Amino acid sequence: MSADLTFRQPHENDHARVLAALGPWWGGLKGEAGAKERALLVPRLYFQHFTTTSRLVERPDGTLAAFLIGFVSQTDPDTAYIHFVGVDPELHGQGIGRSLYEWFFGQVRESGVRRVKCITSPQNTASRAYHARLGFEVSDVLPDYDGPGLDRVAFSRGIAA
Repeated sequence: MSADLTFRQPHENDHARVLAALGPWWGGLKGEAGAKERALLVPRLYFQHFTTTSRLVERPDGTLAAFLIGFVSQTDPDTAYIHFVGVDPELHGQGIGRSLYEWFFGQVRESGVRRVKCITSPQNTASRAYHARLGFEVSDVLPDYDGPGLDRVAFSRGIAA
């Protein structure tokens, strides 16, 4: 991983930058409907209310390299949820995603969290493989998880105290 990258807490004014990365970084997955779905999954409220457990990664020139949006469950404080993660495809394989996840695990562990969960669409085979490599348990496809026709795959991983 490049030592030139800066990891920092996101701010509300970062919202548009992250939205702009969703199209090119996901390579058109699921077409126009997929692009709209991804944009709807990253509303501004995450950049207003969940910044202490989220991170942006920037290159030396300030361009976005990666991001992670996550939070501790308000319903089950033993569980944290990683809502959305993206790494510029040009930087895949450099350990940036793993660094974001490890940072998140450390942050939420301090709050008493013992399990981290996340989901993806069944079509996102790269995410499914990546989470399995990180030690997440990977579910079968969960039909209509987020509504009619919105199937998902769930991930769950324990984190040591």
